[in-house]
Amino acid sequence: MKTLFDFPNPVNDYAARLVAAMVVIFSIAFLLTLHNFPSLASWILLFLAYGFLARVATGPTLSPMGLLATKILVPLFKLPEKAVPGPPKRFAQGIGLAFSVASMFAFFVTGSVAVAGYLIATLAFFASLEAFLGFCTGCFIFGWLMRFGWIPASMCKECVIATDD
Repeated sequence: MKTLFDFPNPVNDYAARLVAAMVVIFSIAFLLTLHNFPSLASWILLFLAYGFLARVATGPTLSPMGLLATKILVPLFKLPEKAVPGPPKRFAQGIGLAFSVASMFAFFVTGSVAVAGYLIATLAFFASLEAFLGFCTGCFIFGWLMRFGWIPASMCKECVIATDD
C-alpha cells in the first residue's frame, strides 16, 4: 500500500504539461457549461477535483488524466523523459486541489456560480502557464517557500534556490 501513495520523484515534465493541458480543457468545458448545463458542469467540477486529489495522493496512479498522460500520450507522441523534481509538482497539485475544492464549495454549498467560475478560470490560467509555457507557478512558489525556510530544504534538495548570501 505504501507504493500506491508514493508521489513520483522525479516527474516527467512533459507528462506534467500534458496533464495541465487536460486541466485547461476540462476547466474551459466547465466554464462553457456553467450557466446552460449546470448538471454537466457539476460533473466536470467533480472530475477536476477528484483528479487533483488523486494526483496529490498518488501521482498519476489513480488519476485518469495522469494515467492518460504517462501511459498513453507521452509514448504515443514519443516525448523524451525530462526529469524535474517531484515535491514542487505535488505542491502545485495541492494548490489545484484547493482551487477546485473552493470552487465546489462555491458551486454546491453557497450556490455562487460566479465565484465557482472565477476560481476555475484562475485555475485554467495557471494550468495554461504550465501547459503552454512550461512555467509551473506552484513550483515557483514552492521554491520561494523553501528559500524563506517555510519548507525545509531536506524535502527537496534539487529544489533549493541559490541565494546571494
